[in-house]
Amino acid sequence: MVDRAFRDVELAALYERLNPWGPGDDFYLELVMAAGSVLDLGCGTGRLLRAAREAGHRGRLTGMDPAAAMLVQARRAEPDIEWVLGDFTTHRWEGAFDLVVMTGHAFQELLGDEQVRSTLRGACRSLADGGRFVFETRNPAARAWERWTPDRVHEFTDGDGVPVRVWYDADPDLVGDRMTFTETYAGARWERPQVCRSTLRFLDADALDGFLGEAALAVAERYGDWGRGPSAPAPSPEIITVARAADQSSEACSSSDFSAGSRTTSSSR
Repeated sequence: MVDRAFRDVELAALYERLNPWGPGDDFYLELVMAAGSVLDLGCGTGRLLRAAREAGHRGRLTGMDPAAAMLVQARRAEPDIEWVLGDFTTHRWEGAFDLVVMTGHAFQELLGDEQVRSTLRGACRSLADGGRFVFETRNPAARAWERWTPDRVHEFTDGDGVPVRVWYDADPDLVGDRMTFTETYAGARWERPQVCRSTLRFLDADALDGFLGEAALAVAERYGDWGRGPSAPAPSPEIITVARAADQSSEACSSSDFSAGSRTTSSSR
């Protein structure tokens, strides 16, 4: 199930104003500009790939997202990019990309083990020889959710200049490795506040490595912040993983988790 903040067209239009360009975007843009072909999983509004095109990238850029409302924003802003609605249960590529990325902590939206496995296997299958899969997740040891409190209000204006206020209210503790929170939007554009309830999964490095190994992926580099600092020993804010296929001849990436009714795609939807 796609969170309401991403499937609601009105809220999706506010995403980039609520989440301005930052160091993480710079980190990924550098990687994208150095790759000939790129797949952005959970691309959202497509900001990263749009920035790459504006910066002169002329190779293949493909963005995939399960939220149609987010892709509406992406297509409006840049039609000259391949935008695909879905995920690896509906689309499949074989060795098509030099780089696959999953940004904006989208990996944490994968709540079930099979969702994680399917995504990692799909990413592995999609990599060309020597390709890399790069993603990040918040380090659970840093307990970022403790700062997601209603007293920390984010204020900005929408496209019409109307003020919008957004705040978060997170459960104080994880339930297993999952954390649930509410995201509330308020302002003159609504009669009453709009409340979205979401759940994120916080996996530590050992758990991530276990899933990566199952998908025939191996960690090539790992960082704890966007400046490429170490992920240990102090609790770093991020677990940023650069992975490669553990064995290019391995058949593990091609394990059948792809339904017979699915199809390969090479055109935007």
